[in-house]
Amino acid sequence: MIPDTAIDTVETILVDLPTIRPHQLSVATMRSQTLALVRIRCRDGQEGWGEATTIGGLQYGEESPESVKTNIDSHLAPLLLGEDARDVGRLLLKLRRGARGNRFAKCALETALLDIQARRLGVPLSDLLGGRVRDSLPVAWTLASGDTGRDIAEAEAMLERRRHRVFKLKIGLRAPEDDVAHALAIRRALDGRAGVRVDVNQAWSEMQAERAIARLQDGGVELIEQPVPREHPAALARLARRFEVPIMADEALHGPADANQLARQDAADVFAVKIAQSGGLFAARQVAEIAAVNGLGVYGGTMLEGGVGTIASAQLFATFERLDWGSELFGPLLLTEELLTEPLCYRDFELRLPSGPGLGVRPDPDKLAALRRDRTAPRLHAV
Repeated sequence: MIPDTAIDTVETILVDLPTIRPHQLSVATMRSQTLALVRIRCRDGQEGWGEATTIGGLQYGEESPESVKTNIDSHLAPLLLGEDARDVGRLLLKLRRGARGNRFAKCALETALLDIQARRLGVPLSDLLGGRVRDSLPVAWTLASGDTGRDIAEAEAMLERRRHRVFKLKIGLRAPEDDVAHALAIRRALDGRAGVRVDVNQAWSEMQAERAIARLQDGGVELIEQPVPREHPAALARLARRFEVPIMADEALHGPADANQLARQDAADVFAVKIAQSGGLFAARQVAEIAAVNGLGVYGGTMLEGGVGTIASAQLFATFERLDWGSELFGPLLLTEELLTEPLCYRDFELRLPSGPGLGVRPDPDKLAALRRDRTAPRLHAV
């Protein structure tokens, strides 16, 4: 007999939303973001949500919103349909054994399964991940218009509104000397009032990085993120040894195995922990634990998710004993449309976690119906 807690439908929804301004990375300039949302519903009506949003399409990583949807619909969802949603551990093992890779897609499904489980138990999702040690997270804002004056004005506005007091600059698209001049001008303008970091998104060679980081360090920039390609961990290690300013690994971290290898090589001072890039919430927790036991800093990263993916990350990061470098969970603020029934609360430079069961948030069904890419998409049902 099939229990009422059996998984009845798995639905993957793509939503295209404009950004409030162009978001310039070294690999692409984003003017919109595609959210890949997953809804799992059980026979008794209980449902859970997850998100598998990527950055910059295939220019950035191996998965795209379209590949996430295709692989969930065609390969991963059939592994779950008809199964008891309460057997979370067994279902996650089934997903791992049933398909290689697909870290983002699996993260969305894992999040939705945990959302259901936590809702059934009447507890926040963070309780399933070890329990909260904090109820809010400091949140950095990324300045990525590419224009120095505009970025300074944007930072001033964020400080005035008490929304962010740490700023990360996206650089790497221009010549290193131009990017350094841009970063140092912003650092001088905000001196004493905000921290300034840079994210190179793998754009520099080791030689370029050596020259640029020396100037950035002298100019007071407090953190350098992924200056060289992920395929060059030895170069990352040499840079980490050479400079006092911390070097953070991001794209080089595709889960616990990468984290273990980078820690063994002393290849970074800080790990950027991202739930989707790690392959899920539990894998991301392992990445953070590897950092902690090796004396490395921990930073709560983002793939510029919407509200569902952002709060899923926050539920995990709230359980970390150490979150040395804060978080970057500003994704929903970059979008022109709000999809949640209750927007996330950003106040006094921090993101406040909801206290309700599961993720503590729900997408607005009317907005979702109006904004989804394919408004007539069928749901996959258990036989």
